This record gives sequence, C-alpha cells and structure tokens, in this order.
Amino acid sequence: MTKLPDLKLNHLLTALPESLWRRWEPLLERIDMPLGQVIYESGVTLGYVYFPLTAIVSLLYVMENGASAEIAVVGNEGIVGVSLFMGGQSTPSRAVVQSAGAGCRLQARVLKEEFDKAGPVLHLLLRYTQALLTQMAQTAVCNRHHSLDQQLCRWLLLSLDRLQGDELVMTQELIANMLGVRREGVTEGALKLQKAGLIRYARGHMTVLDRIGLEARTCECYGVVKREYERLLPAVTAE
Repeated sequence: MTKLPDLKLNHLLTALPESLWRRWEPLLERIDMPLGQVIYESGVTLGYVYFPLTAIVSLLYVMENGASAEIAVVGNEGIVGVSLFMGGQSTPSRAVVQSAGAGCRLQARVLKEEFDKAGPVLHLLLRYTQALLTQMAQTAVCNRHHSLDQQLCRWLLLSLDRLQGDELVMTQELIANMLGVRREGVTEGALKLQKAGLIRYARGHMTVLDRIGLEARTCECYGVVKREYERLLPAVTAE
C-alpha cells in the first residue's frame, strides 16, 4: 500500500497555529497532481485553494493566440489560489502541474472565513503573497534582460528548491512553454548545461548533477527570489 505524503510537507500548513491545524486537518483533501493537469483556468472562480506537497505548479499567463509564459512556480512552500483571499475570486493566469506529485486542497469558503478573521492566517498569507509577487516581478525582469541559458538555470534552481530529489520529469516542449521561448532554444540551452556537467537530460528526465555550478551560472534573479522567500516565510527544519 502506497504511503500517503504528510500534509505538513507544505510549509504554510506547518506554520499554522496548532488550534487551527486541528480544525483544518480533517477538511484537507489529499489529491494526486499528475503532470500537465490544469488546476484552474483563466477567469474561472476558484472553488478550492491547493497546497502542493510533492508536486510543483506553474502559473502561466496565456495570450489570445494560445502562446504562454510562466510567471511563477509554486511548490511545497506555498499555496495555489491567492486571488481568492486577495478579493479577486479569479485570475487571468492558468495553473498547470509542471512536476507530478501529491497535494491537498481546501474549500475556498473555509480559507476565506479564516482569512477574514484578520488573525495569524491573514498575516501568513499576505507575507506569502508578497514573496510570490517578488518572484513574478523578477521573472519578468529576467525574461527581458537575461540570456536563455541564465533563465533555464534560474528555472531549474527554483524547481529544485521545491522538490525532495534532484530529478525533474519534464519535456523540452513543456519547458519551452513555461519560459515562453522556442523548443530549439531549450534544446540548445540544455545541451550546453549537459556538456558543462551541470545536468543530465534524457527522455524527459532532467537530473541536476552540480547545483553549485548551476548557481554560479544563473543570473542574480534566483538569489533575489530565494532571499525574499527566506525573509518573509517561516523556516522549516528538515527532519
């Protein structure tokens, strides 16, 4: 029998006050999050918020012609569906699972009721939202001013921070859609990183071999985002 992942793999859930955790735990529904699953579409009113446990979700902005680009990633550090408690109820972005795994979801009503009490949940979620906005802003700057090679390193490192291992299951086409570039560019960038001994890539499996080397090769954007998350969100000690 497959062991279900611990709900407290999600850092925001870990940071909840104990009394609130006891109330929420029976309401949190564990779910599988397969690669490519659309969690929500642009403009749709959210019925749930999602807490990734071992999965990673990509937030994409989709153009009228179908082209898309990633604006942020959410993993076990966060929550998918911030527009719900920020008052918008819906968002112009699409949320897609970029790395398969598990998660849990909570009815929107439950979260909204707690948020409106203006207690610890409000402050925790607002800090998380500030960190997420920093990631979105830095992604926009990075896509405008830095090379595809640097963008790919940043993307890999942000994804790696949200995984328990060092391997991503990801096609080059999907990576290209995330970064908003042509597949040929991703192929060239991945080959460069592989020749440098930083990654190994074969049949949709990308394994990071040299994290320190990736950090040295990426731009400043990765460090800016990482430091902001560490500053704003509670530290989680590995067991």
